[in-house]
Amino acid sequence: MSAAGNRRLMERASPFVLMAIIAVLWELICRVFGVSEFIFPAPSAIWDRLVEFYPVIAAHAWRTFWVTMVGFALAIVVGVLLGFIIGSSRMAYTAMYPLMTAFNALPKAAFVPILVVWFGIGVGPAVLTAFLISFFPITVNIATGLATLEPELEDVLRVLGARRWDVLTKVGLPRSMPYFFGSLKVAITLAFVGTTVSEMMAANEGIGYMLVSAGASMQMALAFAGLLVVGVMAMLMYELFSWVEKHTTGWAHRGSQAG
Repeated sequence: MSAAGNRRLMERASPFVLMAIIAVLWELICRVFGVSEFIFPAPSAIWDRLVEFYPVIAAHAWRTFWVTMVGFALAIVVGVLLGFIIGSSRMAYTAMYPLMTAFNALPKAAFVPILVVWFGIGVGPAVLTAFLISFFPITVNIATGLATLEPELEDVLRVLGARRWDVLTKVGLPRSMPYFFGSLKVAITLAFVGTTVSEMMAANEGIGYMLVSAGASMQMALAFAGLLVVGVMAMLMYELFSWVEKHTTGWAHRGSQAG
């Protein structure tokens, strides 16, 4: 195998190697210092709870996953449309961007009690919290990709007879794809956070609800198992979007891939 091949193999394996090192050190610290499972459970205890409560965890995880996907799908639709509107007009960009930034600064958990009043306890608040917390990165990246279109390039296209709509749809949007996929990788992790937080406050199922229940019964290893499951789901979706990005916008990463 060539040196370049070995380097790529090492790069792909590095996250798993790092996670294994962290798990081993974590286990050693808990065993050497006799850390109580009620305070900070060892990875072996977390694994035991994963195996013991697998059916329960799987049911809660599925609920969290599909609720997150619904909220995330809404975030993509609204984020792309709003980003296109903001990025296609300098006036819209100037007028709306400060308002969007102010909205993003609001703690989304504060919306959960309001959403409960409007939609009741259950799926509604979780879907909308996932949506509210994840649509902003998509909107901003689409708007930025369109707004940063070079004026010189736009002038050349106009001289060649292209209309503003043609410039936006045939040049601006394709150039925004790297921004778009970059925002998806950030937004999907935020969507899982939003769903879990909402489930902790206003649900009777889901990983968030399981975390609260496990904490109330002092089952810290089970709570950590729930956190691990959420992290794995978010990581898998992140890797999925990274794969799609690599195979659809490879032209934007030629320099980094060459190394």
